[in-house]
Amino acid sequence: MYKMDYQLENFITQCEVRQLRPKTIKSYEGTLRIFSKYLYEDFKITSAEDVQEKHIMQYVNHLKERGKYTVLCDKNSELYNHPQKRPDYGMNISITTINNYLRNMRVFFNYLYSEHEIKKNPMGKVILLKDDRKPLEFISDENFMRLLRCLDRSKFSENRDWTIIQLLIDTGMRIGECLLIKVSDADLTRKSIYITLQNTKGGKTRSVFFSEEMNRILKMWLRFQDRYRNTEYLFCTNEGKHLQISNFETNFKKYGKRIGLNTIHPHVLRNNFAKRFLMNGGNIFTLSKILGHSSVEVTEKAYLDLDDDDLRQTYQNFSPLSNMKKY
Repeated sequence: MYKMDYQLENFITQCEVRQLRPKTIKSYEGTLRIFSKYLYEDFKITSAEDVQEKHIMQYVNHLKERGKYTVLCDKNSELYNHPQKRPDYGMNISITTINNYLRNMRVFFNYLYSEHEIKKNPMGKVILLKDDRKPLEFISDENFMRLLRCLDRSKFSENRDWTIIQLLIDTGMRIGECLLIKVSDADLTRKSIYITLQNTKGGKTRSVFFSEEMNRILKMWLRFQDRYRNTEYLFCTNEGKHLQISNFETNFKKYGKRIGLNTIHPHVLRNNFAKRFLMNGGNIFTLSKILGHSSVEVTEKAYLDLDDDDLRQTYQNFSPLSNMKKY
């Protein structure tokens, strides 16, 4: 093993001690192993202390040219050392993905610098690439109701997903957070759900809230689930186990195709919650807290997809002159 392998192992161990989410740790390790492989193959660099800013910028250009690739840690996977087997092998890597790589690398080198493993942080002056993000698809009221009606609620899985879809758009939760909720985390009296720090992206506990209508739906769902499954999770599989994100994503896309929405994704529901919250008079500071963002700036960049028609409609509800008391 080279020195950078040990440095990477120490970093991952530190992430585990901090109880970061497994998905976050996996992202760090995958990103850094790919980068480490590149450094050795192109520059024979075996230690993080030899990495310079120029190597990182050359790596960014390399990513753009090389396309999608994978270094897997699981030797039992059929893709291990055969990344060309992935269906999107070699396809263009999006700016968003490259920026995620850079963020992961920044966390790694910040850690090494704070631990005095390196004297100079090569990520110090590296900035993220400019990314003109496309607004996520907005689901109209009509299409949302069509989506709900296309589910066969006589089936356990589709009745479950019918409930999940409505909870996501009513709370703005991430799908990963939603699927980890335990029955004990839901307070039907206060109409709130407690999300533990292990289940949040930012590693901070928070509460989300749901409407009276959603409260009735959840009570109905819990009665239904209790009749047929014995589980601690608010939403479980047919076997009573934890429902995986990938399984719900597959189901959700299938439901979308039933009504002609072929590009729909669960994250669209979170975006729709944010947009509807703002258009119904909610303020962005409250929205940022509900979504679990680290700052209002993150919320603005990720979810402020209001066009002129949205602004026109919202304005009509809050016109100063129209809302003045007439004497």
